[in-house]
Amino acid sequence: MAQPKMEPSEPKTENLTQFAAFVGLDWADQKHDLCLSTAGSERVEHSVLEQSPEAIDQWAGRLRERFGGQPVGICLEQSRGALIHALMKYEFLVLFPLAPARLAKYREAVTSSGAKDDPTDANLLWDYLVRHRDRLVAWKPDGPLSRQIALLAEARRDAVNLRTKLGNQLTAVLKGYFPQALSLAGETVHSPIACAFLMKWTTPEQLQRAQLQTVRKFYYSQNCRSESRIQERLELIKNLVPLTTDPAIINSSVMKVRMLVAQLRPLAKSIDAMDRRLKELMQQHPDAGLYVNLPGAGDVLAPRLLAAFGDDRDRMDSCTPLQCLSGIAPVTRRSGKRCSVQRRWACSKFLRQTFHEFAHHSRHHSAWARAFYDSQRAAGKRHHTAVRALAFKWIRILFRCWKTRTPYDEATYLRALKKRNSPLLKYLDQPATVCA
Repeated sequence: MAQPKMEPSEPKTENLTQFAAFVGLDWADQKHDLCLSTAGSERVEHSVLEQSPEAIDQWAGRLRERFGGQPVGICLEQSRGALIHALMKYEFLVLFPLAPARLAKYREAVTSSGAKDDPTDANLLWDYLVRHRDRLVAWKPDGPLSRQIALLAEARRDAVNLRTKLGNQLTAVLKGYFPQALSLAGETVHSPIACAFLMKWTTPEQLQRAQLQTVRKFYYSQNCRSESRIQERLELIKNLVPLTTDPAIINSSVMKVRMLVAQLRPLAKSIDAMDRRLKELMQQHPDAGLYVNLPGAGDVLAPRLLAAFGDDRDRMDSCTPLQCLSGIAPVTRRSGKRCSVQRRWACSKFLRQTFHEFAHHSRHHSAWARAFYDSQRAAGKRHHTAVRALAFKWIRILFRCWKTRTPYDEATYLRALKKRNSPLLKYLDQPATVCA
């Protein structure tokens, strides 16, 4: 999980460390370009490092021997990946990740041609580290348990995105030759009952040849016991009219449906396994109590919120870095008499989705969250803008809970709103706003 990077106005303590050398490292898939200088020297050494565990280990060993194990600062353009995984095991290496956008702006500031090359970028990273180290924060990884939760939560999100993509493809194929299956197979095409239905009856003709009692037994075997729903589906089958009888369309579509269902079935099992593992890991984490009982968090969002804040409570002095990194905080652009507030695009998309989804779900479980959302809608804000404003407020609340290790308490917050005579009070007893 990407960690919030602060842009301090004063040098940080870890940046005052006496480094024996400074390295700018521009990484790539096959090789890495390096710029190195020793402390107190402007002479820069250029080299190329192969991307392999053996080459990286030999290079780190030479650095350790050359500088006697003293700290060596390395500025690079990523905060995760194979290279970070390789370098983090060497305790004398202090890593300073620099966002690609910041390096691009720095490149524009010091050059006018717009040219980009790996050795040049390595030199720019070295230059940034040497001249602007007070603007960087050394990377400190969270503990193994927190990192495992973070990586697994993100992997689960990727799996859900893949399931959605495959489900959309399956829906499109069915609409082209068997649209009734979308109503007969269940609420979602990636559900177990839908996959089982499509593997049993892939065409309208197969379904029409089946006895209605056989179809009824199928629904019962899939834990679909609503008699009204089953009867409605059986009536649809009796009156079913095929969309097309073209064998070219049907035969090719059947192959595609079977291919997609064959991918969705094991994917669903993998997502369930990830959910079980995340629940086990959360039960082991000492900070889990701060997140599992949050209104609307549930088993899915609680691990993602834990990963967003991490373990190191000294990393952030305020919630602002996290609000900016997640893209929840807007960007203000002011020039003369002109001023505009825009959505922040340069951010961690996974973090933005995490806080946006949590704020959205919290409206249904938290009275003040619903009231705040309603007040935003009443002020003319659109749905997603109002949810982002709510997420901005939630980050501030959760930051204080995280910093003080105090679990969130809805009753305490409502009492604070009443004590301050908050404008939200007039929305607390009103019916919920339906988002448009």
